[in-house]
Amino acid sequence: MEKRIDQATTNNNCGGSKRSTFIVKVDHCQNSSWQGRITWAEENKQVSFRSTLELLKLMNEAVEQTQMMGKAADGFSVS
Repeated sequence: MEKRIDQATTNNNCGGSKRSTFIVKVDHCQNSSWQGRITWAEENKQVSFRSTLELLKLMNEAVEQTQMMGKAADGFSVS
């Protein structure tokens, strides 16, 4: 199952807004959670996730980094 999520909008430091697009590929559903890969479309960066919570954290981190930097973030991972 692959789903394109184009809902995250951030305000940059210049007063405008920037949309973040994520492509989520769910490979498995185990223990009532998803496992798969997420691609940040604007940066063409792909990361695997092991749970729905980790997926949401990855998306949040990407949006926050874009917002803080006012441009595309260098990293795309959750520690």
